[in-house]
Amino acid sequence: MWQAAIAGILLGLVSSFHCVGMCGPLALALPVHHLQRMQQALAILLYNAGRVITYSLMGALFGWLGRGIYIAGFQQWFSITMGIIILAFAFLFYFLNRSFSPGWLRAFHNGIQHLMGKLLQAPRLHNYLLLGMANGLLPCGMVYLAIAGALSTSGIDESVLFMSAFGLGTLPAMLLLSFFGVHIKVSLRRQIKKAVPFIVAGMAVLLILRGMNLGIPFVSPVLADAPQPVISCH
Repeated sequence: MWQAAIAGILLGLVSSFHCVGMCGPLALALPVHHLQRMQQALAILLYNAGRVITYSLMGALFGWLGRGIYIAGFQQWFSITMGIIILAFAFLFYFLNRSFSPGWLRAFHNGIQHLMGKLLQAPRLHNYLLLGMANGLLPCGMVYLAIAGALSTSGIDESVLFMSAFGLGTLPAMLLLSFFGVHIKVSLRRQIKKAVPFIVAGMAVLLILRGMNLGIPFVSPVLADAPQPVISCH
């Protein structure tokens, strides 16, 4: 379990620099200036807590799906397949500048953006939590990568822990940005942007190695066999 937590936090910390570049403008545009100082802090915390809640709920959903794969005995091949798919999409998106976005996914994201617009127009305190939860559903390559990791887990609790840790890992940079308006230099943003494809590819390779059952601690541990049903005759 602790391995899932460490992996999630590390991925979240790396992703946080990407989050600052992509979601930073929204965080800085939160309508909190009319609130008192304590309310401003609470609104920012609620917004970021909303993101973590959404990631945790994703962990429950995709952990449930991954559990079904584990019970069916396909976890090894699924982990390898997910790694190959991520490598393929990373190559298409980052090196060939081609993206794949089905119509239903675009419609879903448009609906989320419309909802966020309404929440921004009525900045009640509890709406900041809902705004953060909605923000967690926006398209993000690093979140998709985290979901792939959650799908490859063997249990719902491990998946929830992984996604929750991922969300917590993004908090330090986002909170610094929201509270203090800390901006990342353009040169550093460019370096981070250049590093993202290699981070994605590295995680994809780890998923492939994980499915190969090489017996390497942390990198490719031997996956436990799926539990078999117990049949008793009386």
